[in-house]
Amino acid sequence: MTDGSGKRPVSPDVVVGHIHLKVADLERAIRFYTDALGFEVMQRMGDSAAFLGARGYHHHVGLNTWESRGGRPPPAGSTGLYHVAFRYPDRQSLATALRRLQDHSVTLDGAADHGVSEALYLRDPDGNGVELYYDRPRDEWPRDSNGELQMFTRALDLQRLRAVADGGG
Repeated sequence: MTDGSGKRPVSPDVVVGHIHLKVADLERAIRFYTDALGFEVMQRMGDSAAFLGARGYHHHVGLNTWESRGGRPPPAGSTGLYHVAFRYPDRQSLATALRRLQDHSVTLDGAADHGVSEALYLRDPDGNGVELYYDRPRDEWPRDSNGELQMFTRALDLQRLRAVADGGG
């Protein structure tokens, strides 16, 4: 099967398996990804690397200082990772993540409703962009009269999302 250009498209079952980040301070990064985001340390490689996962998975996040111990984030205007995105299974889980971020005094860079998803944006201690989001069911995605996807960016109502975490909304 081709995509019309004669090229074979990637399988629709392909997923991003994990992210591996260079960090300046391994212990600081581990604290952020475990305490603020809730991942578990699955394995450590001394004081130079750690692998963090959820629900027993070997790792969703790899952290290392092999080339970056004591380093600084890349300066503005540099190329590199814009953000890593972690998809939550439902709105309740995203609301719980928001509560966890607040409990750990993590500042949000932003929060958006994209029509297809709701997202929270923040930075890890090394300045890496992090998005936490959940996808709405496909039948709720905004479409035009021709059925074409019409994503948008609007402010996310954090008060309503917080209410979900508190058992309301």
